[in-house]
Amino acid sequence: MISNEVPEHPCVSPVSNQVFERRLIEKYIAENGADPISGQPLSEEQLIDIKVSHPIRPKAPSATSIPAILKSLQDEWDAVMLHSFTLRQQLQTTRQELSHALYQHDAACRVIARLTKEVTAAREALATLKPQAGLVTPQATPASQPAAVGAGGEAMEVSEQVGMTPEIIQKLQDKGLHSASIPGILSLDLCPTDTNKVLTGGADKNVVVFDRREEQIVATLKGHTKKVSSVIYHPAQSVVFSASPDSTIRVWSVTGGNCVQVIRAHEASVTGLSLHATGDYLLSSSEDQYWAFSDIQTGRVLTKVTDETAGCALTCAQFHPDGLIFGTGTADSQIKIWDLKERTNVANFPGHSGPVTSIAFSENGYYLATGAQDSSLKLWDLRKLKNFKTITLDNNYEVKSLVFDQSGTYLAVGGSDIRVYICKQWSEVLNFSDHSGLVTGVAFGEHAQFLASTGMDRSLKFYSL
Repeated sequence: MISNEVPEHPCVSPVSNQVFERRLIEKYIAENGADPISGQPLSEEQLIDIKVSHPIRPKAPSATSIPAILKSLQDEWDAVMLHSFTLRQQLQTTRQELSHALYQHDAACRVIARLTKEVTAAREALATLKPQAGLVTPQATPASQPAAVGAGGEAMEVSEQVGMTPEIIQKLQDKGLHSASIPGILSLDLCPTDTNKVLTGGADKNVVVFDRREEQIVATLKGHTKKVSSVIYHPAQSVVFSASPDSTIRVWSVTGGNCVQVIRAHEASVTGLSLHATGDYLLSSSEDQYWAFSDIQTGRVLTKVTDETAGCALTCAQFHPDGLIFGTGTADSQIKIWDLKERTNVANFPGHSGPVTSIAFSENGYYLATGAQDSSLKLWDLRKLKNFKTITLDNNYEVKSLVFDQSGTYLAVGGSDIRVYICKQWSEVLNFSDHSGLVTGVAFGEHAQFLASTGMDRSLKFYSL
């Protein structure tokens, strides 16, 4: 009653039956000794406390004005927006973590599926060999290189031309897989499901299929008008693919020995070729600055894309194991990562100098190896999108071919010689310098039991690992 505000500690005067703030009424009684309303005598002992829950103090009169209310609403809105922004950030982080976990899960599933397949194949091979075990006479194989230490600390016996005697190799070199008048094997691939089937492309414009087990040429495929720069063996069909500076990609039947499709996706030299994981589509790169995605059954080009901002020739192309992204190398030292579905450039890896000559993805999809005309080998972590290792090679070393084995244990480099690195440590464990010319292709056999290589000396060599 005295202050016209809601009392914090209310009490009742029995004289006037009015409610007062105890602090104020006590002060009034001390000064006047009477009730402020009735004027009758009143003492502190007569006051009666009122028991109430803690009252809510009303806002100050200044806070009830329209500008003050608007400011209060603005402050609350700002607080809500800040909280919303924080929640969006947390959601984005959670999504990235979930995406990374799913990516790791997919990679693990691929590795498990492949290992299961290899175990089944090994058991079948063992069951086949058991009845013949008593007939086999072990033979010593001369080692062309000293034993190297492998991943598990075990010695890796290295011997050249296992299953291919020096006489056979010499005979092959004399006769030649490719023409002696135009020397040079420029490309190499092994059939993923039977690595005894070898595919080569030569400077003589021919594509040759060679059976390592039977030690004979299965087919010589003719049709390109210029040298054959890239070859791929289909994993499930008796079909092979080749690309050439004549601007064409050809699909060949091995059994029929003829060309079944000519894919005209480019206007200039085709520089790279990669088969999609489904086995139905081909990725190609070209000096015309475009990459193309083509259907191998119909020979139709489904899409063709270029980076208009770069304006630079593409030098190589390779699918990532998941088939959703792929990489291309360029003549101006760039490695570009593309999203196939969106057909967009999603990442760039600068760092090399000189045209990129070869790129290779590891089987688990985590690593990318790249080589260029700068005598260096770079390794990239695709999860962090950064270069974590650069291996500087000898001066003037030319990197022509890079390949990981199926287990992701080894990385082979072909160029001025052949070098094998063990993954994770990235240390060199093997070195072969038998080719008299530049090594143009390297490929691992099943379970990395052997390494195949081709060179400008027109030879195909096999090394046991």
